[in-house]
Amino acid sequence: MDGKQGSELDLMAGGTVAGLRLILAGIPAPASAADLIDETRALEDLKAALSARQARNAVAVDLARRAEQAAAGMPADKLGAGVGAEIALARRESPAKGSRLLGLAKALVTEMPHTLAALETGYLNEWRATLLVRETAGLTATDRTAVDEELAPDTGTFDGAGDRTITAAARAAAYRRDPRTVTERAAHAATERYVSVRPAPDTMCYLTALLPAPQAVAVYAALTRHADTARSDGDPRSRGQLMADTLVERTTGTPGGISGIGIQLVLTDRTLFQVDSEPARLQGYGVVPAGWARALLTNEGNETEITTWIRRLYTAPAPGELTAMDSRARIFPAGLRRLIQARDDTCRTPYCDAPIRHLDHIIPWHTGGPTSLDNGAGLCEHCNHTKEAPGWNAQPRPGPGRHTLQLTTPTGHTYHSTAPPLPGTSMAGPAGQLPWDAGVPTPPPGPRRSRSLRHRARIAISARAAGQPAA
Repeated sequence: MDGKQGSELDLMAGGTVAGLRLILAGIPAPASAADLIDETRALEDLKAALSARQARNAVAVDLARRAEQAAAGMPADKLGAGVGAEIALARRESPAKGSRLLGLAKALVTEMPHTLAALETGYLNEWRATLLVRETAGLTATDRTAVDEELAPDTGTFDGAGDRTITAAARAAAYRRDPRTVTERAAHAATERYVSVRPAPDTMCYLTALLPAPQAVAVYAALTRHADTARSDGDPRSRGQLMADTLVERTTGTPGGISGIGIQLVLTDRTLFQVDSEPARLQGYGVVPAGWARALLTNEGNETEITTWIRRLYTAPAPGELTAMDSRARIFPAGLRRLIQARDDTCRTPYCDAPIRHLDHIIPWHTGGPTSLDNGAGLCEHCNHTKEAPGWNAQPRPGPGRHTLQLTTPTGHTYHSTAPPLPGTSMAGPAGQLPWDAGVPTPPPGPRRSRSLRHRARIAISARAAGQPAA
């Protein structure tokens, strides 16, 4: 064995991530297609094994954090607060997914040893292990372990099986074990119905409704019948277009869909008045093309006339940050709320793109934190509650550039969140930091630049139906 091989084995034995990266970087790519496929298979098995290791780590962190919190006198029903968010930040995932990953880890490590073994050996990947955990979620720990043993995924039971096959097998086994619980779970599922919206490419959105099966089938059938009738009467629109347009009209009561609502469209004065190509930003959606934004403002292509209200926002010319607006009130005033929402766009926790639900004091108001633009942050409800858990700390980071806050977890790990760039400004934040950069300390800020009187205007557009008063 030469010295290089020995050092590689030492690094691997140490279990360091840096060592593993170094070893992988030093291995040349296989020459033949067959060897490339073999290595791809091996890497997939390694990914699965690493997922299993992450699950074990998550459970260990949860146990340690619960012990610390119990020793500190935290009520039993609050133990484990913030652990899912810690895991999410470490894995660069949203807090909601972090909680799901923690739940997955607990089920695998404590109740489903065969599924965990299948993950460690590469028989299952993390997603398919998630399917097995999800379909047994309503069972008791004893029944879940029994289903895990019945399916025995670590023996290759699901070799070659797709997602649907795995889901069906787990669902059938769960039903055989406890049909009453599965039936009750199905009845309870109707209480969790909801409607959501998320961005799609090209200024489109996905409107999703989770409904009980009879209602969902009935809605789809009604839209289908109406579309088929309209097409038979000579309507030139496609079936899909007719179904979509009918859904909008029947929901809003207006053919165009805009009926007494406000939207926030942020764009530069150049885009608005000089036909500049700088994209705009639509709150709740994201970046939209400049031409599309201008067409929206001028009612181009809309059958219903709308009145457009313009509210001016100003940014400093160099860093591109919004100008400040302070208040002594504990509750953020309406104008300041709009300013923070326009600046932050979505939840400011790293990797969380959830809609803003709470306007939060970064330094809590009860400890002297001011109600100001610099000390305000838009957060989703989950992240706002997580921030209040013991051991968590948030601080604004002063300095030139876009608004930045620092989040510190109970383990002492720090993550930074920089407000997204407004239209017409650079993507890079302080010292070149991007808005999603996290876990990497930034250099100390330099002296604050003086504000120029020649601020670049950002125009916030509220489009309202004709006759609606301004906000």
